[in-house]
Amino acid sequence: MLNSKDIAPLLERIKKLPQIKATLDISGDEVTISFDTNEELTKDIKELAVSMKPWRKGPFEINSLFIDSEWQSNIKYNLLRPHFNLKDKVVGDIGCNNGYYLFKMLEDKPAKLVGFDPSALFFTQFSFINHFVKSDIVYELLGVEHLGIYEHKFDVLFCLGVLYHRSDPVATLKSLYKGLNSGGELILDTFMIDGSDDLALVPNDRYSKIPNIYFVPTVSALINWCKKAGFSSVEILDIRVTDSSEQRKTEWIDGQSLEDFLDPNDNTKTIEGYPAPKRVYIRALKTKI
Repeated sequence: MLNSKDIAPLLERIKKLPQIKATLDISGDEVTISFDTNEELTKDIKELAVSMKPWRKGPFEINSLFIDSEWQSNIKYNLLRPHFNLKDKVVGDIGCNNGYYLFKMLEDKPAKLVGFDPSALFFTQFSFINHFVKSDIVYELLGVEHLGIYEHKFDVLFCLGVLYHRSDPVATLKSLYKGLNSGGELILDTFMIDGSDDLALVPNDRYSKIPNIYFVPTVSALINWCKKAGFSSVEILDIRVTDSSEQRKTEWIDGQSLEDFLDPNDNTKTIEGYPAPKRVYIRALKTKI
C-alpha cells in the first residue's frame, strides 16, 4: 500500500497527462474510456495506473488497458440498480473509494454527485480516471462524521461496505440521517449474521483477516439500529453471500483476497472460525416533515 509521501508525485503525474477528448461508456460492467493515443502515452498511462495499486473497486478500461480490480463492483451495482432513481437528485456516496459507483451513476443524470472518502490513495485513483472523464463529480476527503456539518444535504445517500468499520454504528447511522433531506433515502449494505434475535457478533481480533470490524449484526439488530437513528422504515433489498466471483485476487492488488480469508477446509467459515461474509442490502427512509 502506498503511503502519504507517495501520493503527491502521483497527483503531479496526473496533472501532466495531456488534455484528452475521451469517450465514456458506462453501459456495461466496466467504466470504459476511449480516445486516440500513441504507444508512448499508452505506456505512460499503464505505468501510472500500476503505480496506484491496489485497485479495490472497478473494473475500469482505458483503451486497451483493463484494470481488473479486486472487487467486481458491477455485481453490487447491478443488484442495487433496480432500487433507485437518481435523476435530478443530489446524491452522495459515503466511502466512495475510487468513485466507480459515482461514475456509473452518471447515467442517471443526477443534479449533483458527491463522494466522501478520506483515503488519499482512492482520491488519487479517482483523479486519474476523472482526468479522462472530466465529470462534475465532487470528491471530498471527508468521512461520514462530517455529513452533519457539510454545506448541503442529500436526497439519496449510498453507504456501501462502511458500517462494520465504525465503532459506533448507531452514531454513524445518525450522521447519515442528518445528511439527508426530508424524504431522503439511504441505501446501505453491511456484513450480517444469521439469526432472529437482536444480536451482533463482536469479533475478538479480526474478522475474515480484517482488523477493524466492530459489529456484525443480525438483520433484526440492524433494523433496530436504523430506527434508533431516526429512520422511519427499513426495506430489505437483498441478502447475498460474498463469493469469489465478486471478490478475488488479481494482478492489480498484489495481496490476499477472499480465498485467503476463509477456512481452507470449510468455506462457510472465516479463517478465525466466524460465519463467512454475508451482506444485507437495505433502503432506509427519512420521513417527510
